[in-house]
Amino acid sequence: MTTPSQTVGPYYEIGLCDRPLHELVPDGPVRIEGRVVDGAGEPVPDAMVEIWQADAAGEYRPDFGWGRCGTDDEGRYSFRTITPGPVAGQAPHVVVLVFARGLLRPALTRLYFPDEAEANAADPVLASVPESERSTLVAIPDGDVLRFDIRLQGDGQTAFFAL
Repeated sequence: MTTPSQTVGPYYEIGLCDRPLHELVPDGPVRIEGRVVDGAGEPVPDAMVEIWQADAAGEYRPDFGWGRCGTDDEGRYSFRTITPGPVAGQAPHVVVLVFARGLLRPALTRLYFPDEAEANAADPVLASVPESERSTLVAIPDGDVLRFDIRLQGDGQTAFFAL
């Protein structure tokens, strides 16, 4: 007998967000900040955002590139890292998974860098997203921060990929 799928339970924050793992590179030059919001634009205060990225040479390594951050009461999260190198003909990007109540599976998306316009234009994964939705995958410069808000549904929903 198999166990049916269930949404994330009440011990989510306690069990998974007890040790902040949001500083992949503590003094790294890239700070990614954003909010996770629902379809009405309301913050999701108990979501968790995980990222996975290549190193500066474009290599995925077991000892580098994975991070996790729970959201606060305003749905905010942040990471400190570096810009990854291009991987196998793809533009520099960060793989993003969002876990939240009501989701049976995590939502998978990508963050692309705004200063990589030429590489982004040639990226085959980004090109597979309808043109009207591509902007939801490119972080927005905001001072010394890259802003990447994640909208789970509704107008302006972040483009997500099938798992």
